[in-house]
Amino acid sequence: MHQTLCICALVPRLVTRTRLALVVHHREASKPTNSGQLAARCLARSSVTIYGERDRPSELPPFGDDEQPVLLFPGDDAVPLAPFARAERPIVLVVPDGTWRQASKLRRHLPALAALPCVMIPEATGTQYRLRAEHRGGGLATFEAIARALGILEGDAGPAIEAELATVFRIMVERTLWFRGALRTSEVTDGIPDAALAHDPRGRRMVRITRDPAAT
Repeated sequence: MHQTLCICALVPRLVTRTRLALVVHHREASKPTNSGQLAARCLARSSVTIYGERDRPSELPPFGDDEQPVLLFPGDDAVPLAPFARAERPIVLVVPDGTWRQASKLRRHLPALAALPCVMIPEATGTQYRLRAEHRGGGLATFEAIARALGILEGDAGPAIEAELATVFRIMVERTLWFRGALRTSEVTDGIPDAALAHDPRGRRMVRITRDPAAT
């Protein structure tokens, strides 16, 4: 993102019982529209593993005997996530981050995942991720899937955690769309920072600092 639109100050560090183990395909890791790594930054108990690089083996962080790891992916063998919210052991949520094709091959690339239960969240009503085309019905951005999973796993605190993550995600998406000229200032959650309005990073210098919708 352009420096004047940076959301770093808005990124929380949420402490959850669930531990996130994000597994990112190497071709996805450097994309500016990647959302999984933003989710990891929001969660104090998270790790990021890059996989798929030639001559560079990938290793997941070890799972403790007191933890229950699960793989979040709607494969043919996936079972509902909700029952795991009642598990005695804290959950390690292993989440593949990449295209559908890349994610579907994860267990072949990382054999340690083959024995893990494969879980899925309830079918979504639709993604809010308007930065990429979604060709699968009910498909979600990685960030959205993580937020919804935590909403289930974190018990009474789950809805508040999911809502806080959703706010950060929405601001990131809307500021990016504004930068692309696809949204007006009035359509961006919490507006656009004055620094960006003072000198429009899209290349058009602003006449004045304003939050008038017509000044986009």
